[in-house]
Amino acid sequence: MDYERQVGEIVKYFRENEKKNDNFKIGVEFEHFVIDVDTMRTISYYGKDGVAETLKELENIGYKGMYEGEYILGLVKGNKNITLEPGSQLELSINASNNIAELEREYFEFLEDLIPILEKKNQGLMATGYHPVTKIDEIRLLPKQRYDYMFNYFKTRGTHAHNMMKGTAALQVSLDFKSEEDYIKKFKIANALSPVLYAMFENVYYFEGEPTENHNMRSFIWKNCDTDRSGTVEGALEEDFGYRRYAEYILNRPPIFINRNGEEIYTGHKKAREILDPEDYKVEELEHILTMFFPDVRTKKYVEIRMMDAVPYPLNFGAIALLKGLLYDEDNLEELYRYISCIHIEDVDRAKEDMMKYGLGAKLGDKTLLEIGKYLVELAKKGLSPKENRYLKPLEDMISDGKNPYEITRERAKIGKKEALDWCLLNDLVEVRR
Repeated sequence: MDYERQVGEIVKYFRENEKKNDNFKIGVEFEHFVIDVDTMRTISYYGKDGVAETLKELENIGYKGMYEGEYILGLVKGNKNITLEPGSQLELSINASNNIAELEREYFEFLEDLIPILEKKNQGLMATGYHPVTKIDEIRLLPKQRYDYMFNYFKTRGTHAHNMMKGTAALQVSLDFKSEEDYIKKFKIANALSPVLYAMFENVYYFEGEPTENHNMRSFIWKNCDTDRSGTVEGALEEDFGYRRYAEYILNRPPIFINRNGEEIYTGHKKAREILDPEDYKVEELEHILTMFFPDVRTKKYVEIRMMDAVPYPLNFGAIALLKGLLYDEDNLEELYRYISCIHIEDVDRAKEDMMKYGLGAKLGDKTLLEIGKYLVELAKKGLSPKENRYLKPLEDMISDGKNPYEITRERAKIGKKEALDWCLLNDLVEVRR
């Protein structure tokens, strides 16, 4: 394979997906657990009242089903795409929009369609970063070929890869870039501030059914998942980082399997550079390879920021507003790029280690993650319209109190697990809208 040609094709793909400022949009993915309201145990994909049955009920009210063989594994309706993660976590992706209110409307339309179906089964959606009750060995893997490949491959990798696949849920936000220079700024800022975003949206107090004193289980699980495809992209904070460095990051790691002409082919430990033919490939094959790596900040047609645990409404929209206000406002982007200029990868790694013990009290440089979080919220307010500033208010209130979702649940734990997590349960539209 011609390595330089491979690098060039990936760089070309990134350049072709640059956007103009007035066409910048926000993409978002919300992951949830489907649980039994009384026991909080996970609802399996399989059997009576299972997640597959729920998807078919949505199909009956206007969603278009996506199948793999006999199994329904996803749905599409308008701007909404519903897919399932390996442990039957339900993910809603909304087509990108620059209007946060439009994303919110789509989110509530999804809830209005789904919650009545779940209510009939005494089920609800739980927005936490890890399943609070059901243990990982009790969760059956989704009947999807790609997940079988990943599950078996990860047996040779980290100790918590299967926890990642079946036990976690996240909130992911994607942002456009207009040039390589703009891409570099956004990518470096997101990586340099990754410990802050982990800590602000930390939402795992219960791990494998028990309270944990360890903070930021999401970071811990990813660290012990597969070092080839998680953590900080190699060289992300170095001076020469750009499209080429990210392309080389991808090419020198194994994608596990490829999608060629609609068929998923297991490639095991072969690196992408051994697989991608730069003279004879379809763009879908390259796009699939890019999705098979899961660093804190990922590059596809956009910059995808992946550090946040799943959090309930309205905090999830606080995260969207925060990132829009910080990275889509030119003045804020420049200020943050200057701010992170003295942050090195060693500082980020140290903060990630410390935050597992100290949470928001850990330091990045000479400031705590809480102090930086407060600074980011204030800065984001300057980059949003008055109408969109309202989405920051719940996040601002929480951070002003020196808390994150972990601390909210921990303080409530004395009244019982179910009661402690009530605020993360989405099973009553009236309550959610308050």
